[in-house]
Amino acid sequence: MSTKIKFELEYLLKVSIKVLENSVSTPAGLAEWFADDVNVKEDVYTFIWNKSEEKARLKQKKSGSYVRFKWLNDEEEGNDVFFEFNYALDPLTKSLVFKIVDFADEDDLKEAKHLWDSQIQELKRHLGA
Repeated sequence: MSTKIKFELEYLLKVSIKVLENSVSTPAGLAEWFADDVNVKEDVYTFIWNKSEEKARLKQKKSGSYVRFKWLNDEEEGNDVFFEFNYALDPLTKSLVFKIVDFADEDDLKEAKHLWDSQIQELKRHLGA
């Protein structure tokens, strides 16, 4: 069992919840910004980057609120970790607050945050947000 550290990153997006939800919860949407390709069978999503792939189970999903996945290797190792896309409309700015919740080893924390920042830039380009 690993001792990964939980971290959260927050971004403001100018896009509707419905459009964002499609991008974070469907294989086609995720393949536009998160991975090169995404396949799903039942509740297991296969994320493909270059020639490598990682599998994650869809653990929870609440329409208009969040999507939570757990990597299968963490599931097999009994690690109580996940990654989550959490989103809500800010009533003052009317912008969508998009939060990433993830876990990383202490030595990899800076790199993990940088990776998410670059992924979110790709998402913004895809959404025109």
